[in-house]
Amino acid sequence: MGKLILLALSFGLLTSCSTPLDSPEQGIAIQEIPEYKIGAGDQLYINVWQNPDLSLSVAVRPDGKISVPLIGDAKAVGSTAEDLAANLSDQLDKFIRNPEVTVIVTSAISSEFLTRVRITGAVQLPQTIPYRQGMTILDLVLQAGGLSVFADGDNAILYRKTNEGTKRYPVRLDSIMKEGDIATDYELRPSDTLIVPESVF
Repeated sequence: MGKLILLALSFGLLTSCSTPLDSPEQGIAIQEIPEYKIGAGDQLYINVWQNPDLSLSVAVRPDGKISVPLIGDAKAVGSTAEDLAANLSDQLDKFIRNPEVTVIVTSAISSEFLTRVRITGAVQLPQTIPYRQGMTILDLVLQAGGLSVFADGDNAILYRKTNEGTKRYPVRLDSIMKEGDIATDYELRPSDTLIVPESVF
């Protein structure tokens, strides 16, 4: 009986050791990034299959419309590329047989401000920068020139928009930068804001 208990304990230790460590992102509710909607100023490439005369690159005007051969003005703002392609196909169907339209957003100018990440507080260069996939909190801090001499890095707060509203998450910047503890070096998401407080001492 004693051997069975010892064997069970040994098995339990082995399985617990093989359990992967928690991801640093665990517990952070991540907002699902919706399909991109076209905005004013965006550059589009519209391809009409086997109709090169109808294919073109076009910018979305401030009134939210684009000009397309045969169709004239068509509303683009607020549509996804797929929805706009379907709408243009329907309208071109009056002029050509079975039109196949593809819309590609070649320059998403309107989204840049909405997706920027921000860092402020006790850093050398508070700023806002374009979001890049894969960038982390440490990347953002280094972009800002590092912490100021008055920073209370281990009490920094990450503000993130989620499906449940804006949430706050503690970030230990001193631990990240001085000790190499990357447990709170979270991967950033569009519109994240990092605020670094000053020390009271």
